[in-house]
Parts: sequence; C-alpha cells; structure tokens
Amino acid sequence: MLNIALFGPPGAGKGTQSKLLMEKYNLVYISTGDILRSEIKAGTDIGNKAKTIIEKGGLVDDEMIVTIIERTIRNNDDAAGFLFDGFPRTLVQAYILEGLLLKLNTSLNCMVALDVPNDMLKERLLKRADLEDRKDDTEVVINFRLKEYENKTAPVANFYKEKNVFHAINGIGELDDIFKHLTNAIESSLEKVWQNVVLFGPPGAGKGTQGQLLAEKLNMVYISTGAMLRQELKHKTEIGMKAAPYMEKGTIVPDEIAIQLIEKKINESHDANGFIFKGFPRTIVQAYILDGLLRKLNTGVTAVLDIKVPTLESIKRLSQRSKTDMARSYDLATDLIVARLEEFETKTLPVVEYYQKQKKYITVDGMGTEEQILNRLSETVENAFKHVW
Repeated sequence: MLNIALFGPPGAGKGTQSKLLMEKYNLVYISTGDILRSEIKAGTDIGNKAKTIIEKGGLVDDEMIVTIIERTIRNNDDAAGFLFDGFPRTLVQAYILEGLLLKLNTSLNCMVALDVPNDMLKERLLKRADLEDRKDDTEVVINFRLKEYENKTAPVANFYKEKNVFHAINGIGELDDIFKHLTNAIESSLEKVWQNVVLFGPPGAGKGTQGQLLAEKLNMVYISTGAMLRQELKHKTEIGMKAAPYMEKGTIVPDEIAIQLIEKKINESHDANGFIFKGFPRTIVQAYILDGLLRKLNTGVTAVLDIKVPTLESIKRLSQRSKTDMARSYDLATDLIVARLEEFETKTLPVVEYYQKQKKYITVDGMGTEEQILNRLSETVENAFKHVW
C-alpha cells in the first residue's frame, strides 16, 4: 500500500497536484477540506458543527477530523493506497494518522511539501475566492489561516523529517515541472522502503537452504534465529547457554532471546534492501513482536511464503539430515521429529490466520529440485513486491 501526505500552506496548489498523483499511483484521495465542505453543503451534523469554525478560519477539532477520515478509509478497504491532502495539520494529527494507518498494517511512505512564499499564497487565495465564491477566503481569514499554518504545522514537518520521509518541493513554476519534482521525491522514498519476507513451513521444508539462496538472489539479508542461536551455543555465550535446553528438545526459545538476536542483526544491516526471516515468527506472539521490531524502522512484513511439503516428506528429509554433518540434536529420534511437527501444526496455525487476514500469506509448492523451488519462491516474491503499492 502506498500512502502519501501532500503538505503545504493554503493556496500552495495541493488540490491540483493531488489529481495528478491520484491518477499516476491509483490512490484514494482524502481531502479533509473537501469532505467538510460536502458535509456543510449536505447539512449534516458534522457539517453544521464545522461551518462556524471554518468561516472564521479555525481548525476543526481532531475528533471530527478523525471521524470523517476513518469513515473514508473503511469505505475503501481494498484501496491501493491513500493520498492525504490537508491532513495531518498538527503534531497531534500526525500521531493520529500513525494510529489510523496502523489499523491497516501500513504506514505513511512519504510526506511531500509544496513551498510557496506568503505574498503569492495570498494572491492565489484571493483569486480563488472570486472564481469559486469561497466565503471563507477573505483577506482577514487568509492571513489568519496562514498564521495558523505557520504556528501549528511546522512541528508536523519536523515529525516526518525525523522519520526520514519528508521532502520539500518548490511550489512555484509550471504544473508539469512541479509534478515531476513531486514524483521524483515519491520514487526516492519508495526506493528506501525495505521489503521483508517471512519464510514459513514445517521442519524439513527447506526454509534454511531456500532462504539463503533467495536472499543472495534478491540482495536481501537472511535472518535465521536458529542459525544465530547455534552460533551463540557454539561460542558458549550467555545467550547460547540460556537457549541450549530448548534447542536440544527442538522447542521454541524464549522470545526475549530471539528479540535480542534479531535486533542485533537488523542494526548491523543498515544498507539492506530488506530481510528474509526464517524460523521467526513461529507463534502469534512472535508475529506481534516482529511487527513491532519492523515498525520501529518504519517498515513491515511484505509477504509470508509458506513452503508446502507433505508430512511424510518432512519426516523423510529430517531423517536423512540426521545422517549428515548438518544434523541437529532434534533430528536424531523419530519421536522428537514428530513432536516438532505437531508443535508446528498447533502453534503456527494462528500465525497463518494472522497473515491471511492481512492478505500477505502465499503458499508455494516445496517439492522438486532445489532450483525449481527457488525459481517458484523468487517469482512469488517479485510479484508480491510489485503489488505493495
């Protein structure tokens, strides 16, 4: 999902540029000003409450704004993304927008601001008042609105600057030139967005082998909690010693251990294009944890690929691995293998349902040669990336 906020003072040209951005990126347009004017014209309760405030040039209260925005979002739950015009206009509204988008398991990709000098803004707004018969665009009200913008919205710009998604664009010039500058900024933001894949599947599905191959092919960073834990155990670190009893049985290690290892790996990978997670999440709680870890980085899970392998094939593969130097302690006994498969079935079903609801869950046939499976996975991932926005 691609979400853009178009920022700038009244008269900066946000409405004109919004139409072009909507067409290019197939976005649903959310203009609080337009929606409120429609409510006023229709004589709704919200419209009547907003009318007096708007005519004085004031900002409508947040509760009213949230109501109309949330209603619009809910009415477009299959949207490819949203273009916000006139929202957020205060720091409080910036936090509100974060919460609203969190409900959709998404976030704001970028904020692009149109910069125009005040004298030109006044000229534009007065001209628009004559052409469109806008009663709220008197000179006194215009001066008040520009002052409100200057005082209340500067912190909004700083909020998104700190998240590295803010772009200032010169709002003076030919429409096509301004639009080109806007799209360049948006494309630049999209290039910085990490794509993150979770490899799912029962023990013996080949997640480790395919995860490493896929990461190499797509220039992503492979994160295997199991591999990291084995390194910790090999070097007899404090984390390794804590994890040892769980690993010997093939059961899930405590979440705080996995969090430490994943955060460390992510922090070491600033130049990554994204991450491929293997072995995490394995429970619904871990799915929430991964969302939290990625949201701190202004990103999230792009796709969950479930490598489908029949149970008997899993047992066969794990038994074969037990005879190699790649054997795990939990591969050496049939009862341990069966216990791991049963644990996978019972504990990971809620994880599957969680990602199915988010429309991120995709099954991939795990049978065939190593190359055939890799080709299926990479094709699926690339298609998923194309449909993120």
